[in-house]
Amino acid sequence: MSNTNVLVINAGSSSLKFQVIEMPSKKVKCKGGIERIGLENSSFSYSNMTESFKKNIEIPDHSFGLQTINETLTDAKYGVISSTSDIHIVGHRVVHGGRKYSDSTLIDQEVKDQIKNLFELAPLHNPLNLAGIEIAEKIFPNAKQVAAFDTAFHQTMPKVAYQYAIPNKFLNDHKIRAYGFHGNSHKYVSEKAIEYLELSSSKLITIHLGNGCSMSAIKDGECIENSLGFGPMNGLVMGTRSGDIDQSVIVYLQKKLGYTIEEVNTLLQKQSGLMGLTGMSDVRDIQEKAEAGDKNCQFALELMTYRIKKYLGAYISILNGADAIIFTAGIGENSAKIREMVCENLSFLGIELAKNKNNEQSLGIHEIHSENSRIKILIIPTNEELEIAKQSYNLCNPK
Repeated sequence: MSNTNVLVINAGSSSLKFQVIEMPSKKVKCKGGIERIGLENSSFSYSNMTESFKKNIEIPDHSFGLQTINETLTDAKYGVISSTSDIHIVGHRVVHGGRKYSDSTLIDQEVKDQIKNLFELAPLHNPLNLAGIEIAEKIFPNAKQVAAFDTAFHQTMPKVAYQYAIPNKFLNDHKIRAYGFHGNSHKYVSEKAIEYLELSSSKLITIHLGNGCSMSAIKDGECIENSLGFGPMNGLVMGTRSGDIDQSVIVYLQKKLGYTIEEVNTLLQKQSGLMGLTGMSDVRDIQEKAEAGDKNCQFALELMTYRIKKYLGAYISILNGADAIIFTAGIGENSAKIREMVCENLSFLGIELAKNKNNEQSLGIHEIHSENSRIKILIIPTNEELEIAKQSYNLCNPK
């Protein structure tokens, strides 16, 4: 199949991001996104790489959102296809694939059932991922539908990294283990780093910082650790998720304070992290208030970056050193302040940031370490959509 149009869909709880990428040339034909689905002031942005627009439009649900995207793709002025049949593959980001999937896979009823079975482990994501798949099947009936799982890249983690110290039956009978997430992003930026640094063997630490946050230790291109676990909630401090918390706190909330299981889950998934500390989940707003003197916001940034430092030390230990640290995703790529706070006072580990380089605006891969730094520090923009397009195309066009 030549000149294959791959529509990549990334469905979030209140958002839809998309790109149409022509493969194998990797040419982006259009891209865009819908924000605040089901909320006031929904917005739709779109670019066909020559013309672009952004407008406020009421988007009540994801089905309406995908219909809006389809109408734009085929629009006489802005469109890049003449009909839905011009989309040959639809690649879907799916957050949790469990232990079964170590690679992207063609979607059938069994795959959809597995995604549904994992709703409880990724409640903010898997339900919307499945909804996006079922809607896309109706809109693009002739396209092959492919699931690219965030957990797949982490299936190379050794047992010592993924097994919890609880009775073996919980792993063997119930598949309770660490799975890791943001795999498409960690895979993409680590491959870019290996290529950029021309490494034949490599020890990398990738730091994905967005509304969801995670870190990976990657040796010779394979993940050996990720900070997220059974579900995408532990590890680093995130926009609304708590990250690591003592398990006894959960027991105390239920036994002493009367919280139900559902209330604890909502608390830790949607009301904690930066939101719990400041009442805001967007780092840009928190930084702005911190700079204006807000003590809660200043402390939230300290706690967020302190947690990242702890994982940096742990991952350097299990890798026995590191060639490079890579910052990526919305916060990692755009917040010089967060990167500076993460890297300060780490000279003993060979990590020294060059502030002037860190504060520069740059496209593409950007080095921000000092000349004295033994470990390179890079900003590498992630491109999960291109990674999903590559995986989807290769799956449907085996060599």
